[in-house]
Amino acid sequence: MNLVRTFFAAAAVLGAVALATAAQAAEPIKVGFSMALTGAVAPIGKQVLAALMIWRDDINAKGGLLGRPVQLIYYDDQSNPSNVPPIYTKLIEVDKADLLIGPYATNMVAPAIPVLMQSKKTTIGILANAANSKFHYDQYFSMLPTGPEPQKAFSTGFFELAKAQKPQPKTVAIVAADAEFAQNAADGARASIKEMGFKTVMDKSYPPSITDCTPIMRSVQALNPDIVYLAAYPPDSVCLIHAAKEIGLAPKMLGGALIGLLVTPIKMQLGPLMNGIVNNTVFVPAKSFLFPGTMELLNRYQAIAPQEKLDPLGWGFVPLGYAAGQVLAEAVEGAKTLDQVKLAQYMHTHSFNTVMGEISFGKDGEWTKARTVFEQYQHIKGHDLAEFKSAEHEVVVWPDNMKSGNLIYPYSAAQN
Repeated sequence: MNLVRTFFAAAAVLGAVALATAAQAAEPIKVGFSMALTGAVAPIGKQVLAALMIWRDDINAKGGLLGRPVQLIYYDDQSNPSNVPPIYTKLIEVDKADLLIGPYATNMVAPAIPVLMQSKKTTIGILANAANSKFHYDQYFSMLPTGPEPQKAFSTGFFELAKAQKPQPKTVAIVAADAEFAQNAADGARASIKEMGFKTVMDKSYPPSITDCTPIMRSVQALNPDIVYLAAYPPDSVCLIHAAKEIGLAPKMLGGALIGLLVTPIKMQLGPLMNGIVNNTVFVPAKSFLFPGTMELLNRYQAIAPQEKLDPLGWGFVPLGYAAGQVLAEAVEGAKTLDQVKLAQYMHTHSFNTVMGEISFGKDGEWTKARTVFEQYQHIKGHDLAEFKSAEHEVVVWPDNMKSGNLIYPYSAAQN
């Protein structure tokens, strides 16, 4: 909770002054959300909170929304899905939040949606994979560039890369956490495997609280699959990779949807162990991902990250968090209302200019156009931050129109 007390000390003073001045003319617009500030996905949740704080300060510096200052009201959901429904109930019924956003992460967004549906509230879920695929709620919107087929977005490129290799690998093992995000990704992998003609020899789930991944990876090794597809959150990403290295697992391709590998301190911890892994990502600091304001935002974030003990780079998560705020603000100003139904209608019928580029929303609130990529970690030699400050060691290998280099195949060749 140190982040909550001390974050943005200097900016908070300026923000408070601006808020106080504006409040003389109007009551603040309250934007409510839950955020993972402790627990398994806190390293990412804190980045999203940072982005929303920067967004709030930017909006207030421009005069707020509808002439009213913006105030953030948020609670730590502790990375625990069961904490989310009561938090959003409190935001709606007790705090009387004017607008809602979040939560962050599929595992937390999915249990929030029924609460929102009951009260006809609109939200923008942050980095949630296919969270609305079962509810089809028309007031939910996704801040994740997976496009109209969100489940498959975490696997299609991975298996297309595999299919293009000579000779083509044939057998696949799926290992995924027994949690909403990982299972959605695994569902997409199953669909991709069926469509592309691979053979599944193992399909295994494990509890998210797992601390020893060696047994499950030994069971993979015993079947000797050509491809190992993994879907995991940060702690289990580390667990699985360490176990694979410990037992000498050497499939032709290894990777998938390892969220932990998008967190800079985890990259630094693993270092060369990541070489050869092919992983889905939503942002790399390459020309095709940079839009007006993207680098300015990242520079501002990176300036405060060390003192606040945040991820030092903020790639992906910070731009997406800020973009969620931008969409919400553009919708409010465009529709000129805080009415939840009218805001949703506006968001379904307009496009939005953000630090993640132009965004428009289609079925289930997903982006109308996908913009996810697969990258391979290559030639990492150490554990220093300098290894990861550029995209030199994170080579985009799919899709072809966004490639920055070629896949090293098989996996063992990239490990050498």
